[in-house]
Amino acid sequence: MGHPAVRDPLTNALFADLGVPADLVRVLADLDITTPTPIQAATLPDSLAGRDVLGRGRTGSGKTFAFLLPLVARLSGGTPAASGRPRALVLVPTRELAQQVQESLAPLAKAAGLTSRTVFGGVGQGPQVQSLRQGVDVLIACPGRLEDLIKQGHCRLDRIEVAILDEADHMADLGFLPAVRRLLTATPKGGQRLLFSATLDKAVDVLVRQFLDQPVTHEADSPQSPVKQMDHHVLRLAREHRLPTLVDLTSAPGRTVVFTRTKHGAKALTRQLNSAGVPAVELHGNLGQGARTRNMEAFHSGAASTLVATDIAARGIHVDDVALVVHADPPAEHKAYLHRSGRTARAGSAGTVVTLSTPDQDRDVRDLARAAGIKPRITVLDGPGHPVLTELAPGERTLVPGGLTLTAPQPSGEQRGGSGGNGGGGSRRRRGGNGGGGNGGAGRGASSRSGGKPAQGSGQGSGQKSSGSSQKSSAGARSGRRPAAAGAGSSRHSAASFSSKAR
Repeated sequence: MGHPAVRDPLTNALFADLGVPADLVRVLADLDITTPTPIQAATLPDSLAGRDVLGRGRTGSGKTFAFLLPLVARLSGGTPAASGRPRALVLVPTRELAQQVQESLAPLAKAAGLTSRTVFGGVGQGPQVQSLRQGVDVLIACPGRLEDLIKQGHCRLDRIEVAILDEADHMADLGFLPAVRRLLTATPKGGQRLLFSATLDKAVDVLVRQFLDQPVTHEADSPQSPVKQMDHHVLRLAREHRLPTLVDLTSAPGRTVVFTRTKHGAKALTRQLNSAGVPAVELHGNLGQGARTRNMEAFHSGAASTLVATDIAARGIHVDDVALVVHADPPAEHKAYLHRSGRTARAGSAGTVVTLSTPDQDRDVRDLARAAGIKPRITVLDGPGHPVLTELAPGERTLVPGGLTLTAPQPSGEQRGGSGGNGGGGSRRRRGGNGGGGNGGAGRGASSRSGGKPAQGSGQGSGQKSSGSSQKSSAGARSGRRPAAAGAGSSRHSAASFSSKAR
């Protein structure tokens, strides 16, 4: 079939001008979202008209609302979902992205009277099955767990009106394409299908050719194009200076995300930073859902100033005001570099990206920068006291004796299912029940009736407002004190919140 000609994005449009229903425009206005991002302005006229759409936009470009708005508009006023037969399907590669999509969907679904549910592995399936039995309009799912539930007879996809594939290229990278193809094959022909991806490579093209009917293709930007508000730096240093340099950078005011290549490296570095007095938490594939939720909540609330992560956090996780991203271990390839770096400078905000390069890594880092299309400023460090560190991370350094100690989460009903707490709640429309959220921490946070506002896009972040708190990012986050931890009853920082602000 091939990709049709690319249309130029609309400029300076408002959501109402693009055809977004008035009730959803009001919801967006309540979230201080009034101006569409380029990917939204480009795709919404076609997706709201019911066409199949293939959209490319880099991480943080606002893809999530680009597909949620037409999804909700299409389902509004329709017949409620039958037991075990959802009306819309959003396939995502990771549980973190599933929860973030759920959070963004929550206020839109509430306004439209729709129910929603996240489904992913690593947690007990009981509450997920319960929600499906009650009826779910919008199912946000990772492929593996959804296939399990279908095989067990808990779910059928024969009434799907809208099927959406988010982060299609990441699905391919993770080896999910066979499962994705089986799931999309189970949806009815003639339904609307929307596919969003940071890149449109051969693996994505296979899905386009098989499942999209005469799609309209929109490419809002290229993942290789540099972000104007993002400054790139390479610090060349001896290996023994690596940890002291990281302690210096991460003890400055504001939030920092540090990336390592391996799970063991993330765990070890988190321990070292805490020992040095930097409140830090880890995020990697060896953590259960309860630990992931606990650690992300600590980072959102400000109890932890630093998140040490593997590439599991390179996509799909949005936290406002991350002023600094540090590649403690340079990534293996340029796409990972760009996605990692995209945790800062989101949707128009500013940010700084630093790559640490030891002598044996210098050639690889040069090749990486060339492939990523960036020209970083290179500084040779002779020790952790170099003045460039204060330039990159301004502000008084603060160390907390012992770093951060978090209490292990208590097992809930969902966690007793054998594999950790659940993160998928559901908004309730007309039906009773607990919304499928269970009584565990993660179940509470993913409810689409949560008090917090969602992140625009795939963590689109704070770029919708031209002033105010949405523009704090680099300079603002670095100029003040660390934010205080949220109280236990804070609805803004619910237990499974993966976006700290109402965006």
